[in-house]
This record gives sequence, C-alpha cells and structure tokens, in this order.
Amino acid sequence: MAEAHQAVAFQFTITPEGIDLQLSYQALNQIYLSGVRSWKKRVSRLRNRVIKGVYPASPSSWLFVVIAILATMYMRSDPSMGLITKIQQHLPLSTQGTMTRMTSGQTMLSVLVFSTLLWLSLILALRFCLKLLLSYHQWMFEQHGRVSNTTKVWVTLLRLLSSRKPLLYSYQTSLPILPVPAIKETLSRYLESVRPLLTDPGYKRMTELANQFESNLGNRLQRYLKLKALWATNYVSDWWEEYIYLRSRGPIMVNSNYYGMDFLYVTPTALQAARAGNTITALLLYRRKVNREELKPSRVPGTVIPLCAAQCERMFNTTRTPGVETDVLQHWQDSEFVAVYHKGRFFRLWVYTAGRLLSPREIEHQIQRILDDPSPPQPGEEKLGALTAGDRVPWSQMRKQYFSSGINKRSLDSIERAAFFVTLDDEEQGMRGEDPAGNLDRYAKSILHGKCYDRWFDKSFSIVIYKNGKSGLNAEHSWADAPTVAHLWEVDAFQLGYSEDGHCKGEVDRSLPLPQRLVWDIPSEAQVCSSLAVAQALADDVDCHVFPFRDFGKGRIKKLKISPDAFIQISLQLAYYRDRGGFCLTYEASMTRLFREGRTETVRSCSNESCAFVKALEDGEEAEQCRHLFRLASERHQNLYRMAMTGAGIDRHLFCLYVVSKYLGVDSPFLKEVLSEPWRLSTSQTPVQQMELFDLKNYPDFISLGGGFGPVADDGYGVSYIIVGEDMINFHVSSKYSCSQTVSFQSIRQGCVTVRSFIHSFIHSFIHSFILKPQSM
Repeated sequence: MAEAHQAVAFQFTITPEGIDLQLSYQALNQIYLSGVRSWKKRVSRLRNRVIKGVYPASPSSWLFVVIAILATMYMRSDPSMGLITKIQQHLPLSTQGTMTRMTSGQTMLSVLVFSTLLWLSLILALRFCLKLLLSYHQWMFEQHGRVSNTTKVWVTLLRLLSSRKPLLYSYQTSLPILPVPAIKETLSRYLESVRPLLTDPGYKRMTELANQFESNLGNRLQRYLKLKALWATNYVSDWWEEYIYLRSRGPIMVNSNYYGMDFLYVTPTALQAARAGNTITALLLYRRKVNREELKPSRVPGTVIPLCAAQCERMFNTTRTPGVETDVLQHWQDSEFVAVYHKGRFFRLWVYTAGRLLSPREIEHQIQRILDDPSPPQPGEEKLGALTAGDRVPWSQMRKQYFSSGINKRSLDSIERAAFFVTLDDEEQGMRGEDPAGNLDRYAKSILHGKCYDRWFDKSFSIVIYKNGKSGLNAEHSWADAPTVAHLWEVDAFQLGYSEDGHCKGEVDRSLPLPQRLVWDIPSEAQVCSSLAVAQALADDVDCHVFPFRDFGKGRIKKLKISPDAFIQISLQLAYYRDRGGFCLTYEASMTRLFREGRTETVRSCSNESCAFVKALEDGEEAEQCRHLFRLASERHQNLYRMAMTGAGIDRHLFCLYVVSKYLGVDSPFLKEVLSEPWRLSTSQTPVQQMELFDLKNYPDFISLGGGFGPVADDGYGVSYIIVGEDMINFHVSSKYSCSQTVSFQSIRQGCVTVRSFIHSFIHSFIHSFILKPQSM
C-alpha cells in the first residue's frame, strides 16, 4: 500500500559487499516538514505567551523604557533615585579589561536590570488597573440613553487600556474573580423567586426552612465557600463541570448533548463530499486560529468588554472518557486527522500531508473515497457508537475490558484523539418536500440523536453531513456551553466557495494515501445491543419541533423599548400557563463569562411580575393595565438577567453550598429541597455572535436555524430560540411522548396539548395582541 511505503524512511540489507543503505527521500522530507511544523507551533505558542503575558503593554515597550532611562542617564539625571547605583554595587566584578570598560559595562547592565524591573512593575500596575475596570458592572444596570458620568469615564479608560489588539487569551488574567454572594441576599432572592409557585402555607414553610438554614448551617458552609473563592480561579466552574456533567451516570445523548442546525433556506452544494470538504477545512482553519490565538476575544455585544475565553482551550482534540463513578475530559495538544463514520465503518482521515493542510478539494476527494468504499462493517463495528449513547457505567466497563489494549485500543485512540468526529449520514434532511414543517422536526431529531449509534457522543463535537448536502452539529456539554460552540459553528464555510458543478475549489493530489479503515475485534455485542436499547428508548420518547416565526422579530419588539429576550420569556410564561393552567420553575441560561472561567447562571424567569401580568391578561383586565404590568415584568426580567451575569445569581451559590455540605457530611433539608425542584420549563437563547458573517441585508437567504436540546424534566419542555436579524425568531421545542401532559404532535387528534400548540399559543394569542398597538406601550 502507498501509505505503508511512505511510512518507511530507510531500508538496509547486508550483502557480501557490505551494507546496502536505501533512503526514502520522500519519507524523510515529510518527516522534516512535519518537524518544522511542530517547531513553528512551539515558537508561536512561546511568542503568544510573551505577548499575552505583558498585555495591555507590548514586548516592544521594554525597549522604549530602556531608551528613556538611558536618555535621562545621558542627561546626568538619575530617574531611579539611586537604585541603579545600588544594583551596580551588587553586580559581580569582571577581572578582564580596563577599569573604565568595567564600570561602563556595569552601568549599562544596571540600567537594563532597572529598566526591566520598572517595565514589569508598570505592566503589573496596568493589569491591576484593567482588572479593576473590568470589575465595574454598574454600567449594565443603567437605563439606555442615561449613562452616568462615572460610566463614561470608565468606558474611556477601558478603551485606552484595550487599545492594543489583543490575542484570544490576552484578557484572561485581568478578568475579575466570581464573587461569593452574601448568603442572606441569596436566600432572600430565592424566596422571592418561588413566591408565585407556592401556596401561602407552602411559602411560610419554605421561609422557615431558609431562616433555619441561615442561622445554623448556612454561615458555616459559607465560610468554606469563601475560602475556596480565595484559592480557586472560580468557585463554581470545577464543581459544576464535575457534579452536573461528568458524574452523571445516565446517557448523555439527549439528556446533556445539544445540537446546531444548518441554514434554513440555503444548501451551498448538494454534493455530500464537497460539503464535507469545505466544512472540515473551515473547522480546521478555525482550530488554527485558536491555536495561534488569532481569534478576536468575545465581547459583550456592542461594547469593548471582554468575555472569558477559557472554554476555547478544549474545543478540538477533546473527548469525554467514561468511568465507573465519574467521567474524565481528555484533551490532546494537536491532532492531524479526523475520525469519519459511514454506513457502519470507521475511518481515520489524515488532513495534513508534508506539514500542510489539505485543500478543500483534496479533503472532498478523500471523503468521496470513503463514500465509494464498498467494504462491509466488521462484526460488532456498525453499532459500536451506541456505547457512547447509553449509560456510562456499562460503557466504562466495556472500555476497560475490551478497549484497553491491542487493535481495539489503537482504533479507539484514533477516534478519541481525532480533531473532531464526522458522520457521513446516508439520509436526506432539511426543510423540503410536501411537509417542510414535519421535515424540520425530523431534521432536529436526527442531529440530536440520529440512529443512536452513528454519532460519537463523547467527542467534544461531531459534525453530520447528510446525503443531500445539509449539515448539523452535535456537541458534548461538559467542556463548554452553547455560545462557544455557536461561535465555532458560525465559521464561514460557505465563503470557501464551490465550483459551478458543486465541487470544492482547488487542486487534487491523487497520490494521497487512502483513508485508513479502523480495525476492531469485538468478541461480544451484548453490551452494545444493551446500550443501544437504552438509547433507542430515550430517542423514541423525545419529540422535537422547530418553528421559524417570520411575522416580526427584534426590530419591531425594540420599537416598544422592550428587551427582545424579556419579551420572549414573558411570552413563554403565558404559553405555559395556557398549556398547563399554572406556573412552573423556569430555567433560563445566562453566562457568567464576565468573570474568569465563568460558565452559566440561572435566570429564574418566572417572577411575581410576570405572573401578575399573565393573570391580568387571562382575567380580561383592561389593555392599558396589562401593558403596564407587562412593562414591569420586562424590567424585572432584565434586572434578574443582569444580576445573574454580574455574579449575584441564586442557583450556583446554593449548588456550591450543597456540595460543601456533602463534603462535610451534613444534611440540609432546605438545600435538599431546593436542588430537587424540577425545571419544567428550561429555556436558552442562542446568540448570533459573528454578525459580519451573517449580514442578512447582503445575504438574506443565509438564515441560521440555531439549535436546541432535549427536555430537562420528563414532564416539561426544552425551549431554545435564536433571534435572527430584525424580522425573524426561530424556536426549538422539545418534550417527551411518555408524558400525558406534553403529548406530541402525533396525538393532536385526541385533543391533547401539543408541542406545536405550545408555541402557537405564544404566537397567535399574545404577541399579536400587543404588537398591534406599540404606540400605547
């Protein structure tokens, strides 16, 4: 085979005439180029460490300081106030040369030492000032158009310190540490959040539990938590990752992993291999930017305020490996191949040759080779991916028993160490045919779980390329949250372009070695079948509905001077009330990336104000009164969101107090009840972050569908939405067939509430009634 010959750098044979040495110059050249590429990466990483280590200053500023000190010394002025002389006295004397040369050299060396120390001190001072500026969050609570003088000065200073072009991680050490809220304030906000959900006796009982917790155990737990906050970079994130994600022993498919969909209207090419070629190339180019830290740091939209970029570090070459008690995230520095699945076969596809990234056309050529490969799956290979879809303990045991050595380990390493996972799906998906709405629903379900064995759910993310050129993404949740993955999924793959016949652009080196089939030896398929049965039952129970709402979008909502997110959240409260006849604990994800290593916080969207509005509307109160209550509910929601973003949330604090109590071996009836409350309405907004890539004025057809996730509670809904441009909102709603109160669309004839009617109750009853008269708001 060609690849086998290229792998041999030299051969030698012993003959009567001596040793006959045969060198393969092509192989040696590839080894040389690979080594050069590796050293370039090391030099680039070292350079980036220096640049971000001195930010907001620059390495060249050292030279400026040295020249300035030398200039003042030349003018017979000592800016060091005698420190240079003291440094000179402690330098070792040279025994060579004249006394004059010796004194001159010592003086120059003393100046360099003093200048360097002064430069480092200035850097520390600048970074301290930047950290103080980034710790100011009052700007978020000011009304639009009414900016205080303090905030104006703050913005000016922040712009000055951020004027240099930063690298991806330049702000990391300058970001503030997430503060631990006062326990009294957290309990007060908690009781306020559950007031509309409890009866008077229930609320009184919960108040007594909270007061008892605060006066006894709470303060003790709080002291331990503050001690951790002094020591750790973030007092929440490591425990959140460990106990919420990695210690979960149930399936991560549907329950944890989430999905992203392709463009709604546009399919750049109908050729599966070509779409895969450009998508893989775009993702690898994105990885190159991450490795070189060339990506711009994410910022709060419309501001210069940076967000934590720590989640980008494990984006590629990362896998969640199963364990008996807890899983582990494994990350490798680099990988020159991707893992590919097609019709039950696994392949390792090398994406670099001779130190260069393959062109999109070459990757398309390699993908086409996989598609044309007629070989059947090996015994036990086709449904092997079901192990990652089922319960974690059986997968851990199976991995230890059959995948810890030999060919199985080598093949599994090829998947786990791959940059990411690619599925070449043999189905067609998208909004097409005579039932576009139903096809969108099936499209979402396909990306969420597929056939339960044709995705590798442990990978940081897997991309799915369908037979008709549509694509999708399935992401594992423990390593990062949706905004980070959304930024990745927004890569401009379509800008790489296609030829007129739908192929990728570029030339093809047809001497490239074939993609390598992974070899397996699976002695027993019993556990694979068992995991598949668990996963299939879970997948069959999930109903997904994708609903593009085109009547209007954030443009018209903003004319009401109302936050679009608050508008949608209050609408969902009304929809749920009409669906179930009451209110429920509502989860809305909010980021805490204003702080170092921040992840998420919960916005409890069901508030006293939102409930008052819904009840007034349902009771037929006058329109003006309803509008007044709606505005109060909107303002309250915005305030809750801001508090969550600025570290004054409720749920992460209570969660960490609960973890401390478990470490101390003490039980708290209050914390136990709080953390057992079900989130029957779990919601999240998918942000469009790279607006320059999705300019709907110039590219009106490139509308992102966003993504979604499975329901958190068995008797609840999962709602994700993406606000696209000024005139469109896309919704993703999920529920479970097994719940009689959230029955799927297929049972509409029986008069049951459906996922589709859940959304329609929000759209047709509420939004239109308020949008018709925006001037009255």
